[in-house]
Amino acid sequence: MADPVSKVLDGAALADALVSGIHRVIGTQDFLNHINVFPVADGDTGTNLTLSLGSALPVLQEQSDEHLGTLLARIADALLDGSRGNSGAIIAQFFQGISDSAGELTRFTPYTFSSAIAKGSEYAHDALSQPREGTILTVIAAVSKAVQAHITSAQDGEFPAMMEVALERANTALAETTEQLDVLRKAGVVDAGAKGFVELLRGMSDYIVDGRIADEPDLTVLRGEISQVAMAGSGEDSEFRYCTECIVSGTDIDRRKMREALSEVGDSLLLAGTKRKAKIHIHVNDPEEVFNIGREYGAVSAEKADDMHLQAHSSHDTASRFAVITDTAADIADEDLERLDIHMVPCRLQFGDRGYLDKVSITADEFFAELASNPIHPTTSQPAPGDFRRQFQFLASHFEDVLSINLTGSASGAYEAARSAAERINAPGKIHVINSLNASLGQGLLVVFAAECAHAGLSVEKTITAVHALIPQTQTYGMLRDLSYAVRGGRLPAWVQTAARLLHVTPFIRATADGKIAAAGYVFGRRDYVRKFARTLVRRARRKGPLNVAVGHAMCPDDADRLVTLLRQGLPQIERLTMAEMGAALGVHTGPGTLVVSMQPFTTPPR
Repeated sequence: MADPVSKVLDGAALADALVSGIHRVIGTQDFLNHINVFPVADGDTGTNLTLSLGSALPVLQEQSDEHLGTLLARIADALLDGSRGNSGAIIAQFFQGISDSAGELTRFTPYTFSSAIAKGSEYAHDALSQPREGTILTVIAAVSKAVQAHITSAQDGEFPAMMEVALERANTALAETTEQLDVLRKAGVVDAGAKGFVELLRGMSDYIVDGRIADEPDLTVLRGEISQVAMAGSGEDSEFRYCTECIVSGTDIDRRKMREALSEVGDSLLLAGTKRKAKIHIHVNDPEEVFNIGREYGAVSAEKADDMHLQAHSSHDTASRFAVITDTAADIADEDLERLDIHMVPCRLQFGDRGYLDKVSITADEFFAELASNPIHPTTSQPAPGDFRRQFQFLASHFEDVLSINLTGSASGAYEAARSAAERINAPGKIHVINSLNASLGQGLLVVFAAECAHAGLSVEKTITAVHALIPQTQTYGMLRDLSYAVRGGRLPAWVQTAARLLHVTPFIRATADGKIAAAGYVFGRRDYVRKFARTLVRRARRKGPLNVAVGHAMCPDDADRLVTLLRQGLPQIERLTMAEMGAALGVHTGPGTLVVSMQPFTTPPR
């Protein structure tokens, strides 16, 4: 335990105070998720504040001797980069104001600290296009006014007395939020973001008044305590689907004009940062519109788009034993995604200097059209560990277990990225990560099976055992009409394409038992290739028992329909057959016109 802070707050003391406050926020993240109803009842405010404030912990825990102004500049930058959601972006902008107010100060006095809080409140308020009373902004403003009034009238001018005033006013303002917004009144809760700010302030007060740093919480204990708290709100879908964020970096960003352009495409707009680096947060239906606007003002990075409709459904889901998540390399029929509330982390695509979030900011049809017309062959990359971590953190605060089934580790780093993210989660739930040893529709079939197990009430342990048993029995085949895409991407030497053209060969590929993509044979001739592909598949599966089959295509739905008809004729043991559009993960190497088929034994969740 350190000595209480009296008349000055230097960089080291401020760092300890903030660590204490962040620990308190992390400890209440589940509760904050449960009372989250504004602006959308998607149950993620606690998760977003934990990730946002957690991004500053490495800076705070370095124990360097840098002075206050330098420390605050680094804190503000870390929070801007790591902020998530509406409340996280507001907190980031609040600290940007504190940092700008501190300037070159080496320590705070109560007076300069109160001035910095006032500047932070001003910055936070100005960041929102439509600020509302009854939110975190209301509590921040109330605290700012209270400490300024205290400093004006106080005789001793010491930090403990100022923090006691700040915390008392914060609690009062927090209680008042219930009556300031209709949605809070109906749910009978306070604003979740405001509650998070009060917990941050309470943890800081613990250190400043008593010299005590709040312990990092035991999340396994918190899981038991929070399980008795009912979710607030109805989980109804909002007008806009995606909570979209990105960073825009430039030399002189015109934030006023950028705000005007963004305000026309969605709501809940918050624009934080500086003229050199701006953080966009907005709710929209088309994330690519946001990224395109950002590109007009600078370089866009750190794009993300979370499906608020799916989050709202999951946060109110009482039927599933656990959550299921995968990456967008998995190709899954739309009806299964909606029916089973399957979560997906987008892989990333890059056409030269233009980036996309797979299946979020670019559709399958848009991708293949761009692939066919753009002379620059795209690159694909697995989601970063941070992309997995954000969704893992949210799901692990709502479910005791989360099962992630990922693209074969032999073809991508998605599996390792998911494993790395799972080790860094500070939420009560447990993350389980499986290497599908498959891709595209095969990976999708495994994910759908796991989600059906969750909906059937099966435990995650039994489901993992069942999925592992099904992996070697899940087979995926593809038929390539054009080898040029595999050559452009460096997957095949050019002579293979030349030989195939001269010999009039149509090649097949498959996922091998160890998760690699390899050649699976070929047929001669270019005519009636769909029938030839179907005949090959029927021959390989004729003696198998009941089958679960998925058919995918890359911009060739008529070929896919014909393939479905031929497979049903040749394999009467098919119990279930679904169709999906092929995505970019495999399609980048196979191109338009590709057909993919995955098969596995038809099975229902074990009892």
